[in-house]
Amino acid sequence: MELIKYPRYVDESKCIACNACAEKCPKKVPSEYDTGLAKRKAIYVPYAQAVPLKYCVDPETCIYILKKRCGACVKKCPTGAVDLEQQEETVALNVGSVILTAGFQPFDPSQFDSYGYAKHPNVVTSMEMERILSASGPTGGHLVRPSDDKEPQKIAWFQCVGSRDLNRCDNSYCSSVCCMYAIKEAVVAKEHAGDGLDCAIFYMDMRTHGKDFERFYDNAREKQGVRFISSRVHTIDPVPNSDDLELRYVDENGDIQKEVFDMVVLSIGLETSAQQRALAKKLGIKLSDNHFCQTATFDPVATSRKGIYVSGAFQGPKDIPQSVIDASAAASAAGEILADARGSQTKAKEIVPETDIIGQRPRIGVFVCKCGINIAGVVDVPAVADYAKTLPYVEYATDNLYSCSQDTQDNMVEIIKKEKLNRIVVAACTPKTHEPLFQESMINAGLNKYLFEMANIRNQDSWVHKNNPELATQKAMDLVRMAVSKVALKEALKESELKINQTAMVVGGGVAGMAAAQSLAQQGYETHIIEKSDHLGGQALNIYKTTSGEDVRSKVKDLIKAIDQDKRVHTHLNTTIAAVDGFVGNFKSTLANADGEYSLEHGVVVMATGGSAFEPDEYEYGNDPRIVTSLQLDKMMMAKDPSLASLQSAVFIQCVGSREPQRPYCSRVCCTHSVHNALELKKLNPDMPIYILHRDVRTYGERELLYKEAREAGVIFIRYELDNKPQVAIKNGAITVNVIDHILGRPLELETDLLTLASAVLPNKANDLAQFFKVPINDDGFFVERHAKLGPVEFATDGVFLCGIAHYPKPLDESIAQGKAAASRAVTLLARKTLHTSGEVAETNPMWCSSCGVCVSICPYSAPTFTEEGPFTGKAQINPVLCKGCGLCVASCRSGAIHLKGFDNDQIFAQIFSLDEAVR
Repeated sequence: MELIKYPRYVDESKCIACNACAEKCPKKVPSEYDTGLAKRKAIYVPYAQAVPLKYCVDPETCIYILKKRCGACVKKCPTGAVDLEQQEETVALNVGSVILTAGFQPFDPSQFDSYGYAKHPNVVTSMEMERILSASGPTGGHLVRPSDDKEPQKIAWFQCVGSRDLNRCDNSYCSSVCCMYAIKEAVVAKEHAGDGLDCAIFYMDMRTHGKDFERFYDNAREKQGVRFISSRVHTIDPVPNSDDLELRYVDENGDIQKEVFDMVVLSIGLETSAQQRALAKKLGIKLSDNHFCQTATFDPVATSRKGIYVSGAFQGPKDIPQSVIDASAAASAAGEILADARGSQTKAKEIVPETDIIGQRPRIGVFVCKCGINIAGVVDVPAVADYAKTLPYVEYATDNLYSCSQDTQDNMVEIIKKEKLNRIVVAACTPKTHEPLFQESMINAGLNKYLFEMANIRNQDSWVHKNNPELATQKAMDLVRMAVSKVALKEALKESELKINQTAMVVGGGVAGMAAAQSLAQQGYETHIIEKSDHLGGQALNIYKTTSGEDVRSKVKDLIKAIDQDKRVHTHLNTTIAAVDGFVGNFKSTLANADGEYSLEHGVVVMATGGSAFEPDEYEYGNDPRIVTSLQLDKMMMAKDPSLASLQSAVFIQCVGSREPQRPYCSRVCCTHSVHNALELKKLNPDMPIYILHRDVRTYGERELLYKEAREAGVIFIRYELDNKPQVAIKNGAITVNVIDHILGRPLELETDLLTLASAVLPNKANDLAQFFKVPINDDGFFVERHAKLGPVEFATDGVFLCGIAHYPKPLDESIAQGKAAASRAVTLLARKTLHTSGEVAETNPMWCSSCGVCVSICPYSAPTFTEEGPFTGKAQINPVLCKGCGLCVASCRSGAIHLKGFDNDQIFAQIFSLDEAVR
């Protein structure tokens, strides 16, 4: 594969992000991330770039590159980093697989004359609104409108701008993310401006179909006061002699309304760029009609060309959690075909011998970070560094522009060696994201990584005290003094090394579980599927066809056959889990079946426990065989039930058991399922009247094309409200459905031969498993992942992963992708072969232990146990592998027998006493 490497014109290894080049540059151009709100120079830092920030040059606007004149940035750069003579070069790579993560481009609304985006400064895009609300944006997070910096009193959001629209653009699909980001922006805007801000969202269908999204929608509407208006505004008119904007729209009662707003935010959609389409053509991969990568339901991350995979928005519009899932799934798919080559090109890292500091006087180094303007814009960083030099045991102190940049890290290593420092304090941002980076530098300098402490002078200081720089600087000094007091008492800690059992266990044999098991096996790992029923396949066996027309049962049977033929996959049917012992890398599960109990040792576990359909308790369900659920209709279609051919009418009712107080979540799959089944019925009888009674039609992504097809086929969609549900009656052998038509405002009585209820998706009960593996379950019964966006397939408990409906309702392609993603995350653990425990764990002093058992009962991770033999039998002991260092046992120990390494009493009190000095 040949790649063209375009010049950046700046040597990243030399750039110190001092901004001297940009200050000297005479060329101002519209910013790529603050369009209409700010200007940038021809030499700039791309907004999307992560820290450390490095500059680059825009060749399309740079005067020197275009005309060989100017070159001011070259002359001004103090490190000689700018090189405007760089040329593009061709790089040849020999790879076994390719993953495309080309992303998307935001829709440009300037082509819509009626919205006046190009004319009215107070009409902004949702991306621009994100920047206005951001603390690092052009207004510093202060909510003002662009035209006159006035604080707005009323803001309107227009949904589906550049999506679901064939009249003014060619994007007929739904962009999936716009509804949720509009609600988020409205809520954040009200948080910035207060309750006096009036936020109104104009929408067609509110598509909050993700996990906990419906709750967020309900909260915004009921508690935050965000208005939701079901209407599509045609035109924005400027109010004469002001910068205000007038909207005329038709409300749900059919009345024409006029409202004046200070700002209008256009919720723009996602689309593929011309460059992405050209890339697909070069690679020879097929795109859908909407220019997204074409994939199959049962192979959701594979493109039409073998060995090339796709993830993220290039595969279709999707949010962050699904993009992260797809990325892991694509990595797993690539790993399957490259399994034999794993480790063949890795290099062993040179290990720096660790310095023994026992008996040495503390020699502390303090590095204070400016973090660009994030910290230095509020805190007097040089003053903090100078103050640090006066503290006890501090031998060296300095400030850095970006402490996390690679050049600063390398410099820090050299300083540690030169100054013979044995403890380090970094005053910067949050240790949650940056502590591992600094600890790696400690290791490279030959120091134990636990001889380190971070003072968070960004999140806990500059961000929250930006209006009081003087006090913020004093607080930064206090935080640094506390960190120095603590690190002076720190000791080198050891990490235990454990071997990881190279076997995986998958709980659940549905499509998600089978996808995970198959991926693990193809990457070389023995895998056991534990299935409580007598067959594999799960609920997928009850589904008729996919939205693209694939026979689901046939595809599932092919997957089952592949599982049965794979020698690395071992299936345990009619089997449950009776008990679990052990920890990450070394689990021991007790399995139970009709023949008794037996043990299985494994290193990781994937929870794929699946779900089931809710059995309706309304709409006369159970009183007439013509009233069925969606899955029952699928079974009738699979069986080619002759009664379907004679139907003269059909009605579907959506959200049966979903989006209600007892189950306040969207089941995600129901709208698409009903629309697809309605089209299947239309194939049997094109003249059959079919009605879908809904609250919102949530055919997100390219599923919107099915919705469009259904409307064109004559399917009639009628909206109903939760407080005015359809009424079903059986009279004289006929099924009648009464509903209020939302357009006419009049009651309708529909007589139907078939009534299909789109019932909710329920998670299978897994409370015992949750207890066994110490993983949480939310109020709806679904497992709670480590992080909603960045860790959607893993738990906080190490070595345990999740996928499928156990996580949240989702269609087949997303379930399979999440199964592969769970396998990918599991492989990152299995591939290490060994595991190092944290050094910052609890430890008991058995001489002081009173054997009260409080620590054993209170620990959420089951780390403390009673010693069963030896001189300290009956005394508490801590398993360092299970311990998360939360300190709960330390706080609850009545005897003071438990200490938390790295956070011992003397260290904590040293921080408190040093703070007390400042108070005195």
